[in-house]
Amino acid sequence: MKTILKTLFFLLGLSIFTACNNDDNSLSNYHVDIATVINSNNNSAFTFELDNNSIMKPIYTNVANYVPKNGQRIVANYTILSESLSGKKFDVKLNDVYNVLTKGIYAITPSKQDSIGNDSIQIEDMWIGSTYLNVDFIYPGNDKTHFISLVSDASKLYNDGKIHLEFRHNANKDAGVILKEGLVSFDIKSLLPVSPANTISAPVTLVIHVNVPNQAAEKTYEFKFPDLKYYSPNLTIKQKGVVY
Repeated sequence: MKTILKTLFFLLGLSIFTACNNDDNSLSNYHVDIATVINSNNNSAFTFELDNNSIMKPIYTNVANYVPKNGQRIVANYTILSESLSGKKFDVKLNDVYNVLTKGIYAITPSKQDSIGNDSIQIEDMWIGSTYLNVDFIYPGNDKTHFISLVSDASKLYNDGKIHLEFRHNANKDAGVILKEGLVSFDIKSLLPVSPANTISAPVTLVIHVNVPNQAAEKTYEFKFPDLKYYSPNLTIKQKGVVY
């Protein structure tokens, strides 16, 4: 399995050293994972679910004022304090957290083509976690907000029985001065035949089209369900940009 992301020291690392002041919270015991927030009451007492379905409940936290929305994707730096007998529920200390841009699929229309844009963008990695398409990407930018979308274009017909989507980038006419990196999670559950047990109930193949730099043809990434295995990358954001 390809490992593309490094440890998130740029955004999460400093808290590791301030938080780790005893044996249980030692540097060697921290984890950094992408996860989904469970917080239906919109308060500070939330849990988060890893993409392998493990549930993490923060008992202690270094980010006391952090109140995420239900369904928000995050990169969490945490230390496991205890676990249930089932091995799927854990009490943790939340050392630090980074909100991941979380979006759905956009059904594009001809009138929206210009606003969505199709500027080139470099893909560092793309993978499926739970029912999310996650993309770690790099783009040249400066001081403007860039826009990232996962697009379904009904005007483009394919006869291969696969679901085709486009990862689109609108650079907002920004000057390409600094290489910046971002992470986005797209909720793709609506595309998947999910059973009442929340498992993929039939084979599905997704094809993601991307306009990458210095390449005439689009690059494609293909994912097959339910043949996926849990993928837990390590993440570094080298130079965080502003994307929506």
